[in-house]
Amino acid sequence: MPDVPIEAKVALTGGADFWHSQAVEAIGLPQVMLTDGPHGVRKAAAHADGLSGIGQAVPATCFPPAVGLSATWDRDLVRQVGVALGEESVALGVGVLLGPGVNLKRSPLCGRNFEYFSEDPFITGELAAALVTGIQSEGVGASVKHFAANNQETDRMRRDSQIDQRTLRELYLRAFQKVVTEARPWTVMCSYNQVNGTHAAENHFLLTEVLRDEWGHDGLVVSDWGATHDRVAALKAGLDLEMPANPAHQAAVLKALANGDIDQATVEQAYGRVEKVLRRAADRLAASTGKFDAAAHHALARRAAAQAVVLLANDGVLPLAAGAKLAVVGEFARTPRYQGAGSSRVNPTRLDNALDAIRALAGQDAPFAAGFTTDPASPAGPDAHDQAVAIAEQAEVVLVFLGLGENQESEGYDRDTMDLPAEQLALLEDILAVNRNVVVIVSNGSSVLLPFASRVRAVVEGWLLGQAGGPALADVLFGLVNPSGKLTETIPKRAQDVPSYPHFPGDRSGVRYGEGLFVGYRGYDARQLEVAYPFGHGLSYTSFDYSDLAVAPTATGLRVELTVTNTGARAGREVVQVYVGLPASKVVRAPRELKGFASLTLEPGGSARTVIEIANQDLAHWSVLDQGWAVEGGDYLVEVGASSRDLRLSTTVTLAGDEPPRPLTLQSTLSEALAVPAFANLWEQMAGPALGGPVDAEVARMMADAPLSALVAFSGQPADQLQAAIDRINANLANGAKDCPRV
Repeated sequence: MPDVPIEAKVALTGGADFWHSQAVEAIGLPQVMLTDGPHGVRKAAAHADGLSGIGQAVPATCFPPAVGLSATWDRDLVRQVGVALGEESVALGVGVLLGPGVNLKRSPLCGRNFEYFSEDPFITGELAAALVTGIQSEGVGASVKHFAANNQETDRMRRDSQIDQRTLRELYLRAFQKVVTEARPWTVMCSYNQVNGTHAAENHFLLTEVLRDEWGHDGLVVSDWGATHDRVAALKAGLDLEMPANPAHQAAVLKALANGDIDQATVEQAYGRVEKVLRRAADRLAASTGKFDAAAHHALARRAAAQAVVLLANDGVLPLAAGAKLAVVGEFARTPRYQGAGSSRVNPTRLDNALDAIRALAGQDAPFAAGFTTDPASPAGPDAHDQAVAIAEQAEVVLVFLGLGENQESEGYDRDTMDLPAEQLALLEDILAVNRNVVVIVSNGSSVLLPFASRVRAVVEGWLLGQAGGPALADVLFGLVNPSGKLTETIPKRAQDVPSYPHFPGDRSGVRYGEGLFVGYRGYDARQLEVAYPFGHGLSYTSFDYSDLAVAPTATGLRVELTVTNTGARAGREVVQVYVGLPASKVVRAPRELKGFASLTLEPGGSARTVIEIANQDLAHWSVLDQGWAVEGGDYLVEVGASSRDLRLSTTVTLAGDEPPRPLTLQSTLSEALAVPAFANLWEQMAGPALGGPVDAEVARMMADAPLSALVAFSGQPADQLQAAIDRINANLANGAKDCPRV
């Protein structure tokens, strides 16, 4: 193969323009396009480049964004969507699709939450891995983003995410770890923000020590667009591809090579990673037919949207009765809010609305009134509110579509409230004053407060459902589809109850993740707070019974089995959720954590036995003392149910754990040392005489957390004698004694 000049190798580590890699003629490598996902291929039109391309893209299927897709809790369906995204990428000449986003929903106010799956890392990792597997099955690359701890849009390019080790590992890195190790994405995109004082693009700990050395990532690392500050430092940290290229950065790398500030091997390594990934993409694109089945993909988008709808509340008004006299209120019924604003905005191949679909299924021209506007530049007319109330008064059932506009949820800035717009809430109040038979359908990219829920007959969480979301909602309202979506984020009663509320979004000194491990349902459960709708919640038009739970340890983790029976009159799909806790844990933990799930579709009266395997890795916590993952031994509580607070069955199972034994030291506490029988005997011999007799319970409790070094004075023995005794005990334990401490 021809030799490539170092200048060309440096050039390949930066983009040729906003959306393309550099070509390397010497080795026959053409430019490759990288473009935004994650829920559709947002390829800039030929005449558009840079940021202008965000609003000008060639048509592609707009699937439900992650906020909707995650509510399906369906790995196979998500994988199918990924396959379709891969097909469209190839057809449109895109070699790397920038997505999925797997950042956690730390706060409902994050403006980009619609691109993210959940407040929980387990389901995030499971569904993101399925999406990546589907995309890459078509021979194009996925780019898992934004690595890492990018959980807000406020000051996102500078703000320092300040996170303790356990929280970083167990929550904010865990979904990335699952995707990288199980789905092997071709690329990982670094985030803009700093993580514990270092920008992600220059963070050697994240990009090399964790991502490559621990997780085995063998693809490339690409910057978020404009995230690189010091290109030389970024190369050393493990950032392979800068997008788009900064000419000054390219010159700085060449200067650093000449000065010896960076070695050529580092540049060669980045070049090799970039060349390998781009070559794979280029070879696949060379065989592209340039076509995809738009109709089939629209049908898939509709199926995914229908499965994503979450029925939050229903007193029996739904499904709608045939021939019911309906009124439809709310601009969102006619002008759907189907995706978020920013770089992920897709130009759909078609766009269906709920109003037309409702009228078609109702068999009548149901009256409609906008009631309000979703466009802040075009205020609603003075009569819009009154017209909506007037048609509501004459209806048997009023379908009220409420939600957030694109200007309220977008990349680049966060929401400032969890409330729905005041004009919408005022309209609903006036409708309820004339008609109590109200069904509210909400369109939003993350949780909103629902203070009216107890005063309406049903609440349907419609999320953002993509280009086919309108008919999907109608299918659920009329019972053509039995709702089976489940929440992947908690809906609180008050914004102040959100665990991150005191800390979000921080200030110029950084954002402190002060809630630690207690994000989302973990925090609500730990504080025993009442919520509006819990994580995992979602109703159906049928009912399910759980029975015969059996849980047993295996060589690789836990095996959970149970029987689910459809006890209602309709066929339906149920998502079974498994939560695990360790009540007597020696480390700080949430009361329960999601560790497994499965879905079953059952006919009326039908039953099925389901098996859910839980891996040891998913049961492990990050041990700060050991700087590694460990499964703590003890009696684990396994709870199975239909949500995090609708737990139908439970049992306890004992796990031996795999924590490494830790030798005693003078910094071990007395209680830790006394857990070793040999030391307990020694302590009675040493402390008893010094204290005038046996150590009574009160004194022992008072001294329990004191390090041994602080107790030397009480023992009446020199420190070196105590150390020598500890050394003998440790030596005996190392030689096979069974009372080795785990402290």
